[in-house]
Amino acid sequence: MAKQILFIIALLITLGVFAYTIMRLWSFFKLTKPFPIRNYGKRIGLVLEIAFGQTKIFRRPVIGFLHAIVFWGFCVILLGSIEMVFDGVSGGEKSFYVAGFIYKFIFASGDVFAVLILIAIFIFIVRRLFFRIKRFMGSELSHKNHADAYVALSIIFLLMVSLLSMNVFYCAMHPTNLKGYYPVGIFLAGYFKDLNYESAHILYEISWWWHILLIFLFANILPYSKHFHVFLSIPNVFFSRLDPLGKLPNMDSITKEVKLMMNPETAFAAPDPNEAPPERFGVKDVEDITWKNYFDSLSCTQCGRCTSVCPANITGKKLSPRKIMMDVRARMKEKGPKLVKQGKDFSDSKALLKDYISLEEIWACTTCTACAQECPVNINQPTIIVDLRRYLVMEESSGPAGLNTIFNNITNNGAPWQFSPEDRMLWAEELYTK
Repeated sequence: MAKQILFIIALLITLGVFAYTIMRLWSFFKLTKPFPIRNYGKRIGLVLEIAFGQTKIFRRPVIGFLHAIVFWGFCVILLGSIEMVFDGVSGGEKSFYVAGFIYKFIFASGDVFAVLILIAIFIFIVRRLFFRIKRFMGSELSHKNHADAYVALSIIFLLMVSLLSMNVFYCAMHPTNLKGYYPVGIFLAGYFKDLNYESAHILYEISWWWHILLIFLFANILPYSKHFHVFLSIPNVFFSRLDPLGKLPNMDSITKEVKLMMNPETAFAAPDPNEAPPERFGVKDVEDITWKNYFDSLSCTQCGRCTSVCPANITGKKLSPRKIMMDVRARMKEKGPKLVKQGKDFSDSKALLKDYISLEEIWACTTCTACAQECPVNINQPTIIVDLRRYLVMEESSGPAGLNTIFNNITNNGAPWQFSPEDRMLWAEELYTK
């Protein structure tokens, strides 16, 4: 009974802290712009292929396989964690055992996956400590970012150790009457065959509390770390842009203006009185982005796969698609609480554009979408880069000299070239004089 009460208290504290975090993030999402979601069937297919199938991760076969093992292992072990919560609240033990063979298969798989995850995490830590992986470097990554990775990897490592320890001592407690099947636990329990029931039970309880409290701690650390993708990667894949990567989204207000210009029959159509004029063209600060842009920033794993394939970055330009996502998240963290508290009129004389993301960065992008193609959680970095450009061009009439020349030519000549329409075919006259 005491264990049950202590567990319920720990669970309520965990849920309370987590609920506070989610409500805080929700208040930030309400500051952003809409992003329509349609075609749910195709989105479910993407989740099965990219999230659960881990197809993008396998583009780097060896390390991708290790990441996939960790992901699949967590999916299986999650079922055991749910059972632990149920046991803790109800005061029971192995409550889901009524599932029979399915229970044995799932928990045997979790036992094996725990070992595989331990091996994978050990390799990940060694890679970070002793190998200078280029995509793990970058001016945007501070000491805190690197420490964040080590903390998360260490907690996952300890979670697997505590899970295996729990299974081992459970097998030592019940050598002939197990609920479930634990191949690794049974093997390792052989080294503790001289342990009496009382000692094994104490060690099992210590491991049980160690494991569940680590889960509670990890759940509340994740939203404040780069490993928030543990929760958000699957939803982010579900909310992916379904348009081809090369298709950039149009601005509805501009599209309507162009259609009015191109179709004389609607040139004098009355404007919709319920439609508010756009507050701003493009993106200047975080209140101009869509909720999907912010969701992308929270889902970013900071793995650097996007930056490692970016042609601008490879050729020495300042642009790093990973930094763009990190800047969006950091800017919302800075400005969001003040916008929530003081309203939309709040200004700290700073902005996402220029103060966080420089002009050099956004104009270096070739919109090749290699970053979006490579991202394992389907983040689309070019869309926000293009929206930052739109603000500069449409609100500040600012852009590279070459782009301004094109705009002037379109205005004066009706085409991007500097020649007037009457002179366009002069180059061909000599073809007919010979």
